[in-house]
Amino acid sequence: MAYTGLQLTDTVMMVKPIDFTFNEQTAADNEFQHKLADSSTNVTELVLQEFNNAVSLLKNHGINVLVLDYAPSNIKTPDAVFPNNWISMHRSGTVFLYPMFAPNRRLETERYPDVQRLMLQNGKMILETKDLRSAAVDGHYLEGTGSVIFDHTNKIIYASLSVRTNVEALAELKDSLDYDRVIVFKSASSSGKEFYHTNVILSIGDKHAIICAEAIPDKEERSWVVESLAKTHDVITISLEQTEKHFCGNSLQLVNSRGEKFIVMSENALNAFTDSQKEQLKPHGTLLGLSIPTIEYIGGGSARCMIAEVFLPKA
Repeated sequence: MAYTGLQLTDTVMMVKPIDFTFNEQTAADNEFQHKLADSSTNVTELVLQEFNNAVSLLKNHGINVLVLDYAPSNIKTPDAVFPNNWISMHRSGTVFLYPMFAPNRRLETERYPDVQRLMLQNGKMILETKDLRSAAVDGHYLEGTGSVIFDHTNKIIYASLSVRTNVEALAELKDSLDYDRVIVFKSASSSGKEFYHTNVILSIGDKHAIICAEAIPDKEERSWVVESLAKTHDVITISLEQTEKHFCGNSLQLVNSRGEKFIVMSENALNAFTDSQKEQLKPHGTLLGLSIPTIEYIGGGSARCMIAEVFLPKA
């Protein structure tokens, strides 16, 4: 039976990590990036293997994966494997391009013509492009579905404010989408720093939500966010340790053409969920763990960050 809801897609875009390396420009506010101690390790080979295995696993479960490949060039994009931050593709046929915080991440958007060709080749229609990138001139950054978590069904945007998630840019996005509400809040890691992206601490599926509630230090804000989610979703609460060490908040629910649902995360995250949490998640889809330890450790992002959902209509 085909899935007929608004929240999930059976088609995603992933970007081959040809230039992958530790990104100095994003490390200042991303506490989850690490440099490898052994400089002799062939990082490129490792991450390409992890990427290819992840693509194969998704395809083997009926997810349509469109891979954006590109030739090596002088334009280096060490975080290209995380495309969800600079582009979102919607059912209306509209594509949004987002203002990125790090200068070398802004270079990723120069591949948008390649994305347009990839979509056309695979029967997807782009009717309009809304370019929000000029907001970066005023320091109004907004990093796609890293910064914003869409509840498409209820027309709500959730966002944890940070240097990469600006309230004015959020308002512009809300108005452009004609969504009803933006729920903003402040978050803090165990070190006291703000989380660099909302999708590290929150994931929303069609009928479930995963949240690290203790990452929201203000009790009133915390209650407000959790209560809002609980009105329409089965809420699974995770700890700061599960969030920071295992990326348990960085998951994405997908559906295949047969209507079978999956919750995609890293193997690291899957192994860190408790048995009771897994039981709570299982009614919402098969749990799929991608083996991406090198990408997680060096890049400071996980499975959800690697996946850009494609909601575009058929051409």
